[in-house]
Order: sequence, then structure tokens, then C-alpha cells
Amino acid sequence: MDPGYQGCQLLGATRQVGREAHADQSIIILHAKVAQKSYGNEKRFFCPPPCVYIRGQGWRVMQDHLKAAGYGDSVYRTCGYMCLDSSSQSQADTFKLVFDEQPNSRQLFACAKSLFISDQDKRKHFSLVLRLFLGNTQEVGSFQSKMIKVISKPSQKRQSMKNADLCISSCSKVALFNRLRSQTVSTRYLSVDRGAFVASARQWTAFTITMVDDQRADQGGFVLSEAFICYGSVVQLVCPESGVALPPMVIRKVNKQHAILDVDEPVSQLHKCAFQFRDDHNAFLCLSNDAIVQHQAPPSARDPSRVVLNDGSCWTIIGVEQVEFTFNQGLACIQTPISPFPVITGLEVNGGGHVAMLEVDGENFSPHLKVWFGNSEAETMFKSARSLLCVVPDVTVFSDGWRCLRRPITVPLSLVRMDSLIYRTPFSFTYTPELHLPPAARGPAGGARREGVPDGVQEDEEDVLLETIHQEARTITFLATAVLTESRVGTEIDML
Repeated sequence: MDPGYQGCQLLGATRQVGREAHADQSIIILHAKVAQKSYGNEKRFFCPPPCVYIRGQGWRVMQDHLKAAGYGDSVYRTCGYMCLDSSSQSQADTFKLVFDEQPNSRQLFACAKSLFISDQDKRKHFSLVLRLFLGNTQEVGSFQSKMIKVISKPSQKRQSMKNADLCISSCSKVALFNRLRSQTVSTRYLSVDRGAFVASARQWTAFTITMVDDQRADQGGFVLSEAFICYGSVVQLVCPESGVALPPMVIRKVNKQHAILDVDEPVSQLHKCAFQFRDDHNAFLCLSNDAIVQHQAPPSARDPSRVVLNDGSCWTIIGVEQVEFTFNQGLACIQTPISPFPVITGLEVNGGGHVAMLEVDGENFSPHLKVWFGNSEAETMFKSARSLLCVVPDVTVFSDGWRCLRRPITVPLSLVRMDSLIYRTPFSFTYTPELHLPPAARGPAGGARREGVPDGVQEDEEDVLLETIHQEARTITFLATAVLTESRVGTEIDML
């Protein structure tokens, strides 16, 4: 155990925002983008069911600390409740989550299988609320999902830009499930387990669906597009967690157990579809006894533009969202809830050099929050629950020497509460040097190299020149740019 964590146990002690990332604690909520409304006594449970993952070594560190302090198992056992974000929700409408530790993994998993929205609720959008507890007494916090659109039934009309939120777009996340004979108990979700594609009755995977340029697919090349996916397009499904992917397939519309080959309309939420293997036009992705196989589909005797499918080859597609909350409390064992969880949505830089200011937009801000650039606390001013203003620290705080200032320097942005709780964010801040050389040094060609001078010699001369400029108090101004680092998206593209 790093003894540096001990400094975070007391309020007001020396804070170490750079606490090791392996002590981070993450809460991930997965849910569908749309939900069908229930009518009368019929309950249409959300499908796929909302899922919660609890990850991070920080949970284990916290539990070990509580064990060492002599607390029983009931103190640190995680439990939770999920409901709709309506104040009229009764206890009967709240689902208790039972967390299980997954095999071959150090993460906890739970799903809310019986949540629904009734016809008495007239909202067109809602969100889910997760309340998490330790030992059923100490509240960790409340966490909200993204907005979910309410629909009465899947639209069979050709979608237009008016209903763009119902279309499936390339590079978005989707879930696939199969329901034999329209029975809820027979629903199976496409999932990835230990690097293999499986059908699960409880767990589902949020796949990244990407449209593929058919001409480049032969060479393994891909063209990422933000366009809507249409039937007849070649797509690929990739698991962003494991990196495993299915081969390129053609997505086909399904109507009455037939795959229609001549439809090119946009794919919509909760549509029935089939996935035809590009290299074998008779083979379709199929579920058989909880295994994923290929089904050889015969052509229709009545219509050459259709092929006959079995039940296992008919999938329902739906867009899904993922929201992640990552924090770090080290061994502080903070007694107060970590919510409301502050979320950054945008950054704007004003000014430059030594007077650069960063305006932070988001939600759930409070006067008790400070903005940290890497391990350096910034002077922060609270404007509102949606806005913070801070002074950008001087770049020399993050550089070891003058030569380091020749390269861009990127540091992560975090929000730190007064009790040393660290809220991780997906944003970073980049210092970009803008070098002002004297006219004699720039020469007629600006940054052109001199002929006949070896590379090493020229680099040494440049270093001497930079040192001279520094000694003569010439200035280097830094253009501060705020960058949202979408590491998961970058990882997915690398996987493709």
C-alpha cells in the first residue's frame, strides 16, 4: 500500500490529486436509448434491461481498509436501487439490484429486469436513477443515466431527418437480442464472454456498429462514417471492451421471417433485422441453443428478392447509451455521498500566456470544487452550478527543463472536492508552444534547414539558440487549447 494515501484520510490534509489510477472507482450504467410504453395491465419491461457495472481496484482497496479496521462483511457489501427519475415513483416501482462478481473478472454486475414506464406517465423523455449503498446504510451516491425516449411501438415507416433520433448511426453503440415465439423468458442477448460471441439470458454487450466501405473490406480497410446505417449496407460489430469483432456483414430488413434483399431505407430503433455474411450470401448470423452459429437460408420460392429465415436469425436492434462515473477517494473512506456528481460538458479558453483563463461548463458544480491540471491545483472561481472559471497554471509547473517547452504538454483535468475526493473527467488540457525566433535566426525560409550542416550539429545549435533566447528574456507564448480525450473511441478505431 502506498503510504502516500494516508494523507487523504483527514479533511484538510495534504491532497494528492495524482493518486494512483489503479485506486480509481468506476460506476458504469448501460441502457437503451428508447423504451416502449406499457398500456393497461401489460408491463413492457425495458429490453435490454438497464445494467450496472462496478469496476476499479479502488473498491477493493476500500474494502481491505474497512476489513483492517475491524468492520464486518455487511459494512462494505455493495447494494443498489434503480428507478425512473419521477418523484411519484413508489417503492414498488423501484428495482433492487443484486450485484454478482463476474467470473474471470474483478468487476461487479447487476441488471434491472423489471423496470417499465406506464401509460399514466405522459413524459416523452425520462432518465434512470441509480442509488448505491455500502452495507445498505451508508449511501455512496445517486447517479443518473442519459435521457431515454418513450415510444409506443417500433416505427415501420421510412425514417426521415425529422425522426433522426430513431435512426441507427454508424459508429454508435447498439444491442442485439433474439426473442423466440415472442416469449419474454426466451429472450437472448448477443454478448461477448472471454473473447467469444455467446447468447446470454441476462447480460448484453454494447457493440460499436460501423459502416464499412465494401470495396475496401476485401483488403481489411474501413471507412468510418457518421451517416445513418441503411439496409443493404456492409457493417461490422465490434466489442469495445475486448476488441473482438464479427466479420463484415450486410444488414437486411426482416418481415415475417423473410430477409428482404431490395430495401435500402434507414435502420430504425427496435427494427427486426438479419445479418448476412458478405462472403456467403446464404449464411446469416443465427442463435441456436445459446450458441452463435451460421444459418443457411434458402431463397423464397415466391419472391427472388427474399430469403427464408428461421427464428434464430431474426434479431432486434436498438441503440444504447453508456454513462460512466469515475472517482478516487483513496483510503479517505469519505462519509458523505459523492453525489451530486459534477460533469464537464465543455471548455473555453480566454486569453493566453500568463493571463489565460479556462471557463468550464457542465452540471452539478458547487463552491467546494477546485479544478486541477494534472497534479496542480488551479485558482478556481464558482460562477454557477453550470459554470466554473479558473486560472490556467503556468506551463513551467509541468516541465522539467527549458527543452521540454519545445513540445506540446498535455495534462488531464480533474475536479477535486474540499474533502479530497477526486472526480475524474475525460477532458485534458494541452499547452502548445509558439516560438518567436529573432529574424536572423529565422532566415529567409522560416523553418527551413541549412544545407551542409549535420542534423546533430544543427540541433545542438538550436538548443544553444533557445538557451540564449531564454537568457535574454525573450518570450515564448503558449496557446492553451482544451481537448476532450475520447480514449474509448480512439481505442475502438485502433481495434478496427
